[in-house]
Amino acid sequence: MTANAMGTLDWQLAAGRADLLAGPVAAAIGRRPEAKVAEIDPELADTAAFCERYEVPLEASANCVIVAAKRGGEVSHAACVVLATDRADVNGVVRKRLGARKVSFAPMADATSLTSMEYGGITPVGLPAGWPVLVDEAVADAPQVVIGSGLRRSKLLLPGKSVADLPGAEVLALTLAR
Repeated sequence: MTANAMGTLDWQLAAGRADLLAGPVAAAIGRRPEAKVAEIDPELADTAAFCERYEVPLEASANCVIVAAKRGGEVSHAACVVLATDRADVNGVVRKRLGARKVSFAPMADATSLTSMEYGGITPVGLPAGWPVLVDEAVADAPQVVIGSGLRRSKLLLPGKSVADLPGAEVLALTLAR
């Protein structure tokens, strides 16, 4: 699927539209010249509503969740990127990969303050240096995926291989069996 055929959105080169990107995403987008961005209604940022309104297939949309990993009183954070049709195996694969005793979804206030992104728009592009970015194999294999832009009022479009090539990214079988 080409960028022009991905739903009913007006995709533009992201590097030229910093106004549609959260600060850390705008700072990192120059390393992704293939990235495109489209403005959306912020009330429709949640995946199901977004896909329905803009005619983007769920299997072409990916979600990024921030997790908090705890071990020995220490807390570290990581991002998990999976297709909208799947769920990350947080208590199995993610916990083992991060070497944590316990992993949970980071509280909204932590996720937004640590990433400098809006809840509902968090993306793996522009995350803090050193954070693991766990990318499911299906995302890496996708020709194109729609992900957050750091803001609720826009979305990014990237080849799956570009998501897999982000700083800190590691591709693995991350999802629960269907």
